[in-house]
Amino acid sequence: MGTSNNPRFHFRYFTHLNEVKICGHATLAAAHKLFSSGLVDTHIIEFYTVSGVVTAKKITANLQNGAVCDGFDIEIDLPAHPIIECNLDETSQISGALNGASIIDIKRTKIGDDILVVVASGENVREVEPQFDAISKCRGRGVIISGVAPPGSGFDFYSRYFCPKDGVNEDEVCGSAHCGLASYWSKKLGKCDFNAYQVSSRGGILKIHFDEKSQRVLLRGKAVTVMEGCVMV
Repeated sequence: MGTSNNPRFHFRYFTHLNEVKICGHATLAAAHKLFSSGLVDTHIIEFYTVSGVVTAKKITANLQNGAVCDGFDIEIDLPAHPIIECNLDETSQISGALNGASIIDIKRTKIGDDILVVVASGENVREVEPQFDAISKCRGRGVIISGVAPPGSGFDFYSRYFCPKDGVNEDEVCGSAHCGLASYWSKKLGKCDFNAYQVSSRGGILKIHFDEKSQRVLLRGKAVTVMEGCVMV
């Protein structure tokens, strides 16, 4: 238990190659299991991680046309990743790793240790052909690429995330990458609430709130249990 009345669990994150600092999907999945199984009787769970305390909040279903929606949303509260300057000498290497993508801005995320590459448009994000062997030789953990979403798309920005060093060539939808993207686009677009789209082969929509004062990022989504197992010890 934590110092508050909320249950607290120690939590570590792993890919099949490495331990990582934070993972939005794993946090969402763990919170969903704890909430849906009745193992906790509160609407807030605290996870103690190497990135600090991460909270997950159960959001009750809304009414639609007078009927209660199935399931519930989960809002996870993650630390924002401040944006810092990148060594300009790395620009040509990164451009080559992205198969000559036209880069208009390049930064780093302080906590995630990712390279953040901004291109001219969301469509440019979609068109990038990553060279994973070259990306694995770039400094830092992985490479985030982003651009302003097309007008009329309903989104603020597009993104993709490449992290071959952790055994994930392209993450289909990466919550932790948006801890840096929220910081960056908040300054560029002058807003704190975003609809974002990750244009991987599967694709995914993210609803994001960035709290600049507290340097926190709120991500909201749903989870569905598709398989259960049992370990005998």
